[in-house]
Amino acid sequence: MKIALVGYGKMGHMIEQAALGLGHSVVTTIDVFAEDAKVKIAAGDTKAMVDAIVASGAEGIIEFTHPASVIDNIKALLPTKLPLVVGTTGWNDRKDEMAALAASCGGTLMTSANFSIGVNVFYKIVEKAASLIDNFEEYDAALWEMHHNQKADSPSGTALDLAKHAMEFLSRKDTIVTNEFKARPKPNEFHVSSTRCGSVPGTHKIFFDSAADTIELTHTARSRQGFASGAVHAVINMKNLLDEGKLQTGKLYGMDDVFPGVF
Repeated sequence: MKIALVGYGKMGHMIEQAALGLGHSVVTTIDVFAEDAKVKIAAGDTKAMVDAIVASGAEGIIEFTHPASVIDNIKALLPTKLPLVVGTTGWNDRKDEMAALAASCGGTLMTSANFSIGVNVFYKIVEKAASLIDNFEEYDAALWEMHHNQKADSPSGTALDLAKHAMEFLSRKDTIVTNEFKARPKPNEFHVSSTRCGSVPGTHKIFFDSAADTIELTHTARSRQGFASGAVHAVINMKNLLDEGKLQTGKLYGMDDVFPGVF
């Protein structure tokens, strides 16, 4: 598959290596700052970005840039109608808007808070644990995450997704709180706290706590390699499923859709 990369920082370089390792080609790399990108564009110049992708003959796009630019990038890239995988997080509140845009222009978008296979297995483990804990009212639940100090969004998209996965099975929790408490937390509130420090790739811990004991479930990333290879698998699967008619154009998809029967 011929893949275009929008964003060619550390993550973009990892994605390129993952694609090459799987036998695919990266036909263009586009970035605002990276001197080694094949195409360097001015900030906000989405036309130059799209022109470079069309000229490259790309069959799919992976976007991994910055929360400040992701919406403009999606708006420009969806009309190309190429399978678009977005790894940038921090835009959950705009998903409905982007889904509507996909429907109106016939573009197809796939996104996930985390493309790591391990993290997506972790989601399922958390769901099962939460479903068991839900039977026992003496247990409270909360989540903590830590990432490197260059990460732009806080809490991480993965942390918010983990909280949502847990809350699907915790009937007494219905509200995520990400800021500090000024009063005692209410029983229905699920606290998600964050730390930014050093070069930590990503650690997520979910706690189920009672007076008798604490259960901790932890996922610790050693590097972002799992995210990179997962994003490549996602764009390949997405294109294949679209070609086979198992996915429809003009929609926004997630991991469950692009890895059917796995997650």
